[in-house]
Amino acid sequence: MVSLEEIKMFTIHAHEGQVRKYTGEPYVEHCFAVAENVFISMKEPTPDLVFSAYLHDTVEDTDVTQEEIQQKFGDKVAEYVWYLTKPPEFVGNREQRKTLDRARLAAAPPELRMVKICDLMHNAPSIKEHDKTFWKTWKTEAIQLLEVMEARYVWDRLCTDQARDDYAKLVTLLTTK
Repeated sequence: MVSLEEIKMFTIHAHEGQVRKYTGEPYVEHCFAVAENVFISMKEPTPDLVFSAYLHDTVEDTDVTQEEIQQKFGDKVAEYVWYLTKPPEFVGNREQRKTLDRARLAAAPPELRMVKICDLMHNAPSIKEHDKTFWKTWKTEAIQLLEVMEARYVWDRLCTDQARDDYAKLVTLLTTK
């Protein structure tokens, strides 16, 4: 059985030297923030779900492969990470990749959609604050993604009472100027 400490150390090592685009903070802090939000926002997060939250950007942003995730952490974690991994740039232009991304996440299990919602919650404020031009595109894509994931329904069904208002805060951030 994989431990939380092993997942954390793997994530730290995989993202070593990477920094967040707008804030300059170590990239791994984003992975940890998303995982923490999943853990505190969900009624019953499984270990595999929390592990996938830590690893959600690992395949797309590091040299770690999907196969390596599967070998080290098992089929379920690998499946979850696959749902959360963006298509590579060679697949097509941004619009094509986002269409594929929406289709994959729309088919994802509801509990996994919670991870993506938490990812959007953590990314939205820094993009809005630091890149007004990109924000216009990003927020439109985020709203489209939330719609196909039936995010409001998923959030209401799976979140704790303490986290109930967090989704509304995200929607407000995405829909106000």
